[in-house]
Amino acid sequence: MMKLNASRIYMIMGFMTSLANATMFTTYAIYQVVALGFNPLQLLLVGMALEVTVLVFEGITGVVADTYSRKLSVIIGMFVLGAGFVLEGSAMWLGDGGAGMSAFAWLLVAQVIFGIGFTFVSGADSAWMVDEVGEERAGGVFLKAKRVGLIGTLLGIGLSVAISSVGYNLPYIAGGLMYLALGGFLIVYMKETGFAKPEKTAERFSHWHSMKTTWVTGARAVRGNRILLMILVVTLFSGAASEGYDRLWQAFVIDDIGFPAAIGWNMAIWFGLIALASTLLSLAAVWSAEKRLDIVSEKFARRSLVVLTAVRVLGIAGLALSPNFAYALAAVLLIEVVTALTGPIYDTWLNMNVESRSRATVLSMLSQSDALGQTGGGPFVGWIGSRLSIRASLLASAALLVPILGVFANAGRRRKSGNSANRRF
Repeated sequence: MMKLNASRIYMIMGFMTSLANATMFTTYAIYQVVALGFNPLQLLLVGMALEVTVLVFEGITGVVADTYSRKLSVIIGMFVLGAGFVLEGSAMWLGDGGAGMSAFAWLLVAQVIFGIGFTFVSGADSAWMVDEVGEERAGGVFLKAKRVGLIGTLLGIGLSVAISSVGYNLPYIAGGLMYLALGGFLIVYMKETGFAKPEKTAERFSHWHSMKTTWVTGARAVRGNRILLMILVVTLFSGAASEGYDRLWQAFVIDDIGFPAAIGWNMAIWFGLIALASTLLSLAAVWSAEKRLDIVSEKFARRSLVVLTAVRVLGIAGLALSPNFAYALAAVLLIEVVTALTGPIYDTWLNMNVESRSRATVLSMLSQSDALGQTGGGPFVGWIGSRLSIRASLLASAALLVPILGVFANAGRRRKSGNSANRRF
């Protein structure tokens, strides 16, 4: 049997999940709006079903990863995700098949399954990789996985446009099957050598007590770390901001900006080309960062995050104020490139501030906070759009990111004062 090291497996995961996600999500709006005929309220409820599920299950599944096995958590997540996506693609058929539920109801069920699967993988995959390769190598692996993932995204964009021309729901079924195949691959090749299970006594340490103890350990790690506490609060704002941008930018381009009429391409081709251009630019940016950025340095990673967050704020605000398609396109491409760069650098910086024994739990708790921000902040940003305009909603999303700049700067000052205190004593 072929042997694969942890970094190679992590990159394969990044490639396959990016391929599947791009296949499904490049043309997802056409499936939900055109094929299923969902109105804006239904679209919002679909998003809320996902985020509420993540909010409820994130902490639970993170504890499972830290208590039993991160490998097991990731593999379970892949199979659950695959099942959820296949069900989502089948909602159109099930809703018309006299099964007693509408397509909208089936889609809500699929979103709940999707959310549960996501929480099994969230935090556990990166925690597994960091434990296997070590913190000193994790930054490079994160960037390489992001670059490989962008290649998968390129292929997925083409697949999405091609498959959706046969059936609007088929990209979801294809993506779900990819996740199921990835789960089977991980069963065979994924190893776990760096994870140490918590010690437990035979009489008093039941499975539930073990899970409770691990979660309490993660909560204490956050409570006792001022940087993590600040990040926990900031994820609320970033979650609300990302929900507003992710769900509104396409509607903004369609309804407020419009596509160039002289070219005559349909909506699917335009969104495919935008996704293609953003992926190519992101691939070049991540490749350049991989060659030049020393993200092993905590200080440099934090400063990079300050700059990238500031550019993202300006990009979303610029999109909201765009007078025509060219300006809007430039803003979207800038935002996507910045987001691609921010992800691996943020993951590296965050893992530098989390202890290994509770890493998956803490990362899951932070993801839970992000879901809470999306659940609570998304409707608020949408309410602004319904009362004023989508432009106003996008401006609100940009404003919600501003506090993050202060947090990163404050984290640096706290680390300096902590180092000074250590030197004095």
